[in-house]
Amino acid sequence: MIPRVLSGVQPSGDLHIGNYLGALANWVRIQYDYESIFCIVDLHAITVYQKPDELRAKIRELAALFLAAGIDPKHSRIVVQSTVPAHAELAWLLTCVTPMGWLERMTQFKAKAAAQESVGDGLFQYPVLMAADILLYQAAIVPVGEDQMQHLELTRDIAQRFNSLYGETFTMPATKLPDFGARVMGLDDPTAKMSKSATGAGHAVALLDPPDRIRKTIMRATTDSNPAVDFEAMGPGVANLLQILQAFSGWTNDQMRAHFTGLRYGDLKKTVAEMVEIASALAADGQNGQFTAAEFRDRLDNGRKVAIQILEFFDRHGVTIRRGDLRRMNKHRLDLFRRPADEPPSAASLGREASPVGRPDFKSGGGREPVFGGFDSHSLPPRSRNAG
Repeated sequence: MIPRVLSGVQPSGDLHIGNYLGALANWVRIQYDYESIFCIVDLHAITVYQKPDELRAKIRELAALFLAAGIDPKHSRIVVQSTVPAHAELAWLLTCVTPMGWLERMTQFKAKAAAQESVGDGLFQYPVLMAADILLYQAAIVPVGEDQMQHLELTRDIAQRFNSLYGETFTMPATKLPDFGARVMGLDDPTAKMSKSATGAGHAVALLDPPDRIRKTIMRATTDSNPAVDFEAMGPGVANLLQILQAFSGWTNDQMRAHFTGLRYGDLKKTVAEMVEIASALAADGQNGQFTAAEFRDRLDNGRKVAIQILEFFDRHGVTIRRGDLRRMNKHRLDLFRRPADEPPSAASLGREASPVGRPDFKSGGGREPVFGGFDSHSLPPRSRNAG
């Protein structure tokens, strides 16, 4: 059986070159070696306040960038986290077996809590939801950045504890890091990781930034007091620029030394800017014109179907937790799997316009429509009369 790989990105802020080099480029390289599931983790994003309309737009933008970066929708699955309710269901079950002391040791929680006057419980429980994302699909490999390694180790601890209490249930996930580019630092502060949440104008280069902004940001990047590149005595800012170049180009260490030793910093920054502009242009072209709205929606909908189908398979064979709510959820969606693979849902069958991501129905009065999710119940086609 081909091992399953799973990873995800939050749809908040602007996706930057650090996200691309540390996550997307790595996913593209390994996707054909595994059964690949890549998540847009919108439930993680709401640990801090998000405007619903902006979050839905970011979900669409991020999914388009996945495709533009080279994620193959014919082989890999793109799943919007909130469209599969079992993520949140399993998170609660795992919360009940996770000691608070484990969560209190998480360094990301400590750092983020120290920077806020008031801390929501969602931030504290964030690693348990991440564990649910991974364990739900029995993922064998989870490509993450270095900053998420502690959370992945916690996932392994939670899985081991659950298995010891209730019997062998979850696969113990491993990690896979790229050879370089896994941790791109801020251009204004090369001692801190490049972050989507940072507010400084010179901190990061977004994948969809225009060329003039890319050049301006990189030309302002922090270096050191040396006049030119010296591989034996360079500061963290210069090392960061060289790592970005190496990650984009794929050059060996010997090639980097031969080409850049003695290069003045102004010329180094121009070279980095040119390389990033090329990558940004490719991302923008793919994001803007690769698919029609209906085709784009179908790809996201297909990712959701496959994710639920995987969970249904586990449920039938007793591989994961057997819960009535999960079985009823799967039964409600059986018609999704009866449609031939080459027959995507039409706008008419969806009962609404064919937009990339559905909108929640605030007027239904039912109180069960997901405000932040990429889809809502109206995105489901009507049940077949022949459905069992």
